[in-house]
Amino acid sequence: MEKLDFYLILIFVCINLNFITNGQETEQPIVEKQELQSERTAQLANLLGRCRLRSETFNSCMKNVFNDLRIFFPTGIPEYNIKPFDPHKCSFVQARRGDRNGFGGFILILRNVSEYGWTNSKVTKFRMNEDQNKFVYSQYFPDKGLDGYFEFNGKMFGRSMKNYGVWNLSLSDYSQTTTIRRLGGPGSILKVNVVVDRIGGMELHISNFFGRERDGLNNFADTVINSMWQLGLPFIKPLINELVSTAFTDIFNESFRYFPVQDFMT
Repeated sequence: MEKLDFYLILIFVCINLNFITNGQETEQPIVEKQELQSERTAQLANLLGRCRLRSETFNSCMKNVFNDLRIFFPTGIPEYNIKPFDPHKCSFVQARRGDRNGFGGFILILRNVSEYGWTNSKVTKFRMNEDQNKFVYSQYFPDKGLDGYFEFNGKMFGRSMKNYGVWNLSLSDYSQTTTIRRLGGPGSILKVNVVVDRIGGMELHISNFFGRERDGLNNFADTVINSMWQLGLPFIKPLINELVSTAFTDIFNESFRYFPVQDFMT
């Protein structure tokens, strides 16, 4: 069960990590590229310009705008340093807790991770709090998928555990609530907090759960994880939310910290 607990952490550390792609744009003729940039800027102005700050309809308007912005998820908006959202890709993610050389602790490394499903997601609630310089939105995903490689190195009650392999995760009927707060004026740090609201269905497959050349035990672990994941969720959910929020803070600051929202909204 100790090993099962550690691998359940792998499931949920990755559920909401919105990985940023490091790919380069395909080369385009300068005139064509400038026309595309102008078109995207005009689309942004049209979408964000619908909503009037401090109006009674602002929150409902922004909820609709967030959903209309899904057209940019596959491509991002390079001229504003906003990376693609669907799929997300990341070459390296690390979670560390405790002292793996002591009585208990672990290091979990995820490599070459891809995440799919944002284009089909839907924002269901949006609320702006101007006094606290923050906004909160809830989001629903009918389906979300992730895959990649993992490395696990830890110790539980003094016993060492080390493993590596591939994994893939499928989620359905999934929702989350995200709070984004700016800690100062324009260009200041963004702080993000993410809370998992619901996971309706899940299927996870991890190779080499008990090590290589142990197919019988690995198949057994696969069955146990997919039939008992709900039992572990209440115990590790605080850690899940903390890790995901930390990752989102980095991601949002990279893509949105300097976005000139004041140029598009009044």
